[in-house]
Amino acid sequence: MKISSAEFVMSNSDVAKCPKDKLPEYAFIGRSNVGKSSLINMLTDRKSLAKTSGRPGKTQLINHFIINKNWFLVDLPGYGYARVSKSSKKVFQKFITSYFSKRIQLVSAFVLIDCRHEPQKIDLEFMQWLGENEIPFSIIFTKADKLTKTKLPIQIENYIKEMLNYWEEMPTYFVTSSSSGLGKEEVLSYISDINTQLKKS
Repeated sequence: MKISSAEFVMSNSDVAKCPKDKLPEYAFIGRSNVGKSSLINMLTDRKSLAKTSGRPGKTQLINHFIINKNWFLVDLPGYGYARVSKSSKKVFQKFITSYFSKRIQLVSAFVLIDCRHEPQKIDLEFMQWLGENEIPFSIIFTKADKLTKTKLPIQIENYIKEMLNYWEEMPTYFVTSSSSGLGKEEVLSYISDINTQLKKS
């Protein structure tokens, strides 16, 4: 898939106010500082479509971007470690949960995982929640360029082993690097294939 247009549409914290279009949506979510904004900018070939920041927890709203006029990329707030108050965090979690449970346009979620770290309880529990609520998702391992060519496959394999303690099979996953563009074609082709199937159904 070639992205010819990527435009910001709206930000809000109320699922009821999300776009009324019936276009398919793909939600990107992960722990704070996982490299979500950089990944979105890499996928869309836009340097500043999503706001990047060295401060975790920058994204605090549901952000909709329309891609090629025919699908939405949704940038959701990160979970865990954000420098916000507990009350604010509860609000975030409430509308994130509301988005996933109520947004009928959602086709799939992409859960971002920093491949440099060992499996984190918060990520595993979140994916378990998605599974229990029958919300389709894939995993995007980020920051692959931060590991050596030897270490990277070891880290991915360790994560797969951990996931298979909870899941019968490993969800679809992608290995990416925002700086090198690794994984870009695979993620976009995956979305394109799903969109094609939806049009046929």
